Amino acid sequence: MSDAAFLPGASGGATRPGGGGGGQEHAVGHVRAFLRLVVIEHSVFALPFAYIAALAGSFAASGSVHWADLGLVTIAMVAARTFAMAANRIIDRAIDARNPRTAGRELVTGAVSVRTAVVGSVVALGVFLAAAATLSWLCLALAPIAVAPLVIYPYAKRFTDFPHAVLGIVQAAAPIGAWIAVTDHWSWAAFVLGLAVGAWIGGFDLIYACQDAEIDRRIGVRSVPARFGIRGALLGSTVTHVVTFALFVAYGLMENNGAWWWAGLAVTAAAFSYEHVIVSPKDLSRVNRAFLTANGFVGIALFAFALADLISRGLSA
Repeated sequence: MSDAAFLPGASGGATRPGGGGGGQEHAVGHVRAFLRLVVIEHSVFALPFAYIAALAGSFAASGSVHWADLGLVTIAMVAARTFAMAANRIIDRAIDARNPRTAGRELVTGAVSVRTAVVGSVVALGVFLAAAATLSWLCLALAPIAVAPLVIYPYAKRFTDFPHAVLGIVQAAAPIGAWIAVTDHWSWAAFVLGLAVGAWIGGFDLIYACQDAEIDRRIGVRSVPARFGIRGALLGSTVTHVVTFALFVAYGLMENNGAWWWAGLAVTAAAFSYEHVIVSPKDLSRVNRAFLTANGFVGIALFAFALADLISRGLSA
């Protein structure tokens, strides 16, 4: 069970003896290996929804994009996710070593040392806190509330059958935090959007976790598929994504969104349907297609429609 698709490990970037640029190549190799460790490209899943909230907040506050704040939100989001993934990999490295699907991860194979992962996670946390402080004192004050679930999540599979719900709570913070970052105040609409994102990601984590149902039972990792079976997990994912869609509708109504937003939800509904059609209890061979393709598409497509909607209603650069 995992919050991100497994990518095979690779070389840690050893230097060539006697090479003049060996030290630099070694450092670059460590950085590349660390970025593989945290699967940096998967920031695409939550970042679009942070942008939706940030741009909607900017529109509500002044009618124009707050570019500096948007840049800081990007830095904070990527840094927070990098910290979370590094912490996850460090905490779970013994479990990963016992699962054939994850036994090739960088901390298991040694492509990345625990020391490098710890240093990388500390740097990422520092960047996140610095970005939060630059945004506002309120953002900095709320930062620990965002960080705590990031550390709790890897342990969730040890004490609850519903670690996917904890992951959802983690991801729900992105739109809420992004709205506060650009407006400096609370928004119930952003809260609803956060719930939608949390339900969306928790729902597709239920699908992804089905791959590990048998091995999780064997090694004592707790999850919905391990406890209730693959059929139960897929049913739970379907219900969760129906709730997700209802929350997207509620957000659109609360923000008085226009035709572009509703067109985006139609596309999202089609993507959700596709995701649930291609995976079944008897055939999990297309889980990665559902995880990577369908969910990556949902985030990017809905952001594009949300942006078009905001522009059509007067958002200016």
